[in-house]
Amino acid sequence: MVVTGSGTGTVARRGAWGSWAPSGRGAVPLIVLLVIVANLVGVATVTVLLVGVAGGSSGGGRSAVLLTAAAYLAVALPAGILAGLRRQRVTNGWLLAGRAPTGAEASHALRLPVETALIAGLIWFVGAVLVGIVSATTFPDPLVGLRTGVATVLGGMATAGVTYLLVARAARAVTARALAAHPPAGTLTLGVRPRLVLTWGLSSAVPMLGVVLLFLDPSNPEGPGRAVVVFLVVVALLVGALATLLTARAVGQPLRDLREAVERVGRGDYDVSVVVDDAGEIGLLQEGINSMAAGLAERERLRDLFGRHVGTEVAQRALRTGVSLGGEERTIAALFVDIAGSTSLVRRTGPEQMVGLLNRFFAVVVETIESEGGLVNKFEGDAALCVFGAPAEHDAPAGAALRAARRICDRVSDTGEVDVGVGVAFGPAWAGQVGAASRLEYTVIGDPVNEAARLTELAKEHPGRAVASEATVRAADEKERAHWRCDAEVELRGRGEPTVTWVRRVD
Repeated sequence: MVVTGSGTGTVARRGAWGSWAPSGRGAVPLIVLLVIVANLVGVATVTVLLVGVAGGSSGGGRSAVLLTAAAYLAVALPAGILAGLRRQRVTNGWLLAGRAPTGAEASHALRLPVETALIAGLIWFVGAVLVGIVSATTFPDPLVGLRTGVATVLGGMATAGVTYLLVARAARAVTARALAAHPPAGTLTLGVRPRLVLTWGLSSAVPMLGVVLLFLDPSNPEGPGRAVVVFLVVVALLVGALATLLTARAVGQPLRDLREAVERVGRGDYDVSVVVDDAGEIGLLQEGINSMAAGLAERERLRDLFGRHVGTEVAQRALRTGVSLGGEERTIAALFVDIAGSTSLVRRTGPEQMVGLLNRFFAVVVETIESEGGLVNKFEGDAALCVFGAPAEHDAPAGAALRAARRICDRVSDTGEVDVGVGVAFGPAWAGQVGAASRLEYTVIGDPVNEAARLTELAKEHPGRAVASEATVRAADEKERAHWRCDAEVELRGRGEPTVTWVRRVD
């Protein structure tokens, strides 16, 4: 069962299998118990193979072999457990201390399943040699020694394989803690392909070789009894089912988590993290998904910050076409809005209160301009330059700018916090990137921008608080022109020619 954490975005697993993977004090006892169970299953299987010696075999030889195997098991099993615990003493140390492992400790912990299986395999190999020698010397036919030795080796292979799968499952939380501290970097433990081959060996190869061995045994020409064959088949079915289930769980569950994470990323949810609990190819995929999601989240955060600083339209244009010095000539409407009496206002309110006032004022400006399809190009202290028609095309830039000017004046008047002046101008201008290769700014340069700034000073003295050039009003639709009236002809500073101004009608 897959559960997605809503707070942290972590894709976690829980359910009946969750108790299989303790990560603290419970990990060591559980692993020891599973190793003992795996070895007992192997012992039972090999015992049936050894008891299957019949025909010309002597009862005394069989008893000697079984006694030798029992004595060796009584010594080797505890010795193997102690060797395994000693080998993993480093892992037990940081687990019981509840701290993160060092790089060497993490690498040591990742080898836990393989090393445990190797210890089990070594013990069984030594036992196979011992049992084979005893069988060859006590039975009339020395070939019995070969048969018992091979049978014991097969049992040892099955035991080592099951040990690896069980310990890998039980130590999954330990693996996750080790990989959380030191993510996989390309050096893999047992990967997916070896696991599948191991599953095939446990479910098919070893049991079938055992059955073939019973029928080809030269010391028992009549073949094995029915009970022995049935027992081996049942053991093969159970061990094969367990091995297949463990391998399917080890491969299938992480893949389901990865699929869910990819689906969430595809939906635009980058706050996702997959638990890295595999030291093979799947672990590399898990770490890759986490890195991809983190990278996309960082990219989205930068895009959001970029858009907040330069405007959404400018940000999208830059991401789509890249950044370069240069631009193009566009017909635009420029709107300049400035707070009247800002110097005295700062002295009355103080700088901290003034910043809060400016933020509330600019929130009104940004919301109004963007709702009309314009761009707040830049903030200049207590003023703002807004553009309609660049960088994105606008069907009616003049009408939208005039409408935005009226709305800003009305909303600022309703709040009663500040007094403003709004100037609007229309005409051709240059729009594009200026600056240096390492530091660019999108801006609009041209007569409409300068004219709008000059008209703003006039607007502060007019009751409607908004003044536009005649070209702007003439370019607007008839409905919007009804809100404006011709006022006067003035010569604006720096222009050298008269400008016919229109002001907002005040009822």
